[in-house]
Amino acid sequence: MKISRRSFLKATAAGIGSATLGGLGAVKAEATQPDQVKKWDDEAGVVVLGIGAAGLMTAITAYDQGTDALILEKAPKEHAGGNTRVSGQGYWCPADTDNAVEYQKALSDGFPIPDEVTEVFHKHSIHVTEWLTEMGADMRTIQTKGEYPEFPGGAEYVCWSKKGNGYQRLWLLLMENAFEKRKVRVRYETPAVELIRDVKTGEVRGVVAENKGKKIYIKAKKAVALCTGGFENNQEMIRDYLGMPCGYPKGSPYNTGDGIRMAMAIGADLWHMDNQAGPDFNFRIPGKDWAFGYSFSPPGHNWIWIAKDATRFTNETYFTKHGKIPFHGIYIPVPTPLPVHCVFDETMRKSGPLYPHEYFFCWWHDMEKYKWSEDSSYEIEQGWIIRADTLKELAEKIGKDPDTLEKTVSAWNKSCEEGNDSEFERDPKRMAPIQTPPFYAAEFVPAFTNTQGGPRRNSKAQVLDTNREPIPRLYSAGELGALYSWHYQGGGNILECLVFGRIAGEGTAAEKPWV
Repeated sequence: MKISRRSFLKATAAGIGSATLGGLGAVKAEATQPDQVKKWDDEAGVVVLGIGAAGLMTAITAYDQGTDALILEKAPKEHAGGNTRVSGQGYWCPADTDNAVEYQKALSDGFPIPDEVTEVFHKHSIHVTEWLTEMGADMRTIQTKGEYPEFPGGAEYVCWSKKGNGYQRLWLLLMENAFEKRKVRVRYETPAVELIRDVKTGEVRGVVAENKGKKIYIKAKKAVALCTGGFENNQEMIRDYLGMPCGYPKGSPYNTGDGIRMAMAIGADLWHMDNQAGPDFNFRIPGKDWAFGYSFSPPGHNWIWIAKDATRFTNETYFTKHGKIPFHGIYIPVPTPLPVHCVFDETMRKSGPLYPHEYFFCWWHDMEKYKWSEDSSYEIEQGWIIRADTLKELAEKIGKDPDTLEKTVSAWNKSCEEGNDSEFERDPKRMAPIQTPPFYAAEFVPAFTNTQGGPRRNSKAQVLDTNREPIPRLYSAGELGALYSWHYQGGGNILECLVFGRIAGEGTAAEKPWV
């Protein structure tokens, strides 16, 4: 794949973003002190923030260890579940610890994580299917070469429910185990906004939450577990840390970096802030804070992506490794020369919907339940897709140089005629000319599965401060400070939610109550 030096520099700008602590808004120098709380509104042995797989596994494990748990969830009940709820519901399920450790280290190449963290992760990862089976799951194992088959070790298997992937199956299993089979409590629409920390001992004693504009003080008698997800819907943090002008979640729009902000306010160290499972380009309905995802696959092939300068910039049909593409022996994120538009013609418009009707995950399908019109006529009527009789007119309407767009499409059509995309090596079977008017353009945005950065954690799921020492009574699990420092293995975040959720649940339950 050919990428210009300029595109490469834009793509690697993500590494610069991690040097700044901007984008989080002002944080208080000190957290609320326990003695400042006049009255606790609620309490539990373990207070878990977030109701995705990480939070549910933490609460389930703490309960099984004899400790009561309370989950605080930012979203209303109908939207709760984080990225887990709208994921494919599968997880990486290694068969051999040694192979998995070797592969994990290769994934971290250039951005290593402590060996003990990697080893503990995969000492547990090979048992996840056993845990889920005990909870009532009926799993199947699918053999795979892994996302990076050239790396040593391997990611031999991915596991799903035998009923199939998607459709919230794993999340619903965890919900059943937490709330029907155990006495875990939950408070929806009650996001935590601040950690309560004893300045003398350094211990986290609870959280300040909000509900309907009112502050609520929640006592954590043993510990707090941060399972709040990443910052997929925080545009400032996306600019500062990922080096992109903007980006949008394919998953939960409720992930706005809240846990990162709270942890930073009490001195937590951060890691992997410049990494993400993405980007790839997808459509976003204007005004929405989520993007379509995974499934842009129109029946016709009469389309290309064009950058701000009206030229192509990548192989549009390249199957990325969760947003990363090969570049001279390394992998880099897909370039984001915004604004990017998908340009196509009448032939493709008539070929069928741009996004399939039958799908099984992502926010747009599971939560919004949006159904793309058969011929894109509704989206055109809404003004989301721009129509023009000529390419020059189309270019003017979308703010591109008309002559450049005509040259770009002409070069594309010639490549189609020759059956050879010499510029970006697109598969000839997925090439067709853009020549039948009217012509169309839809703005596409960088979209990603999730971010990987957040508070640094150790092998015990404890959150570490800037001296790499544990912050007493504060734990984390899931994509909030995930282990994936650069490369990412599909199913790896759900696996991490389950493994470190269990570790966090055991650790929080083992703490001695401070009251």
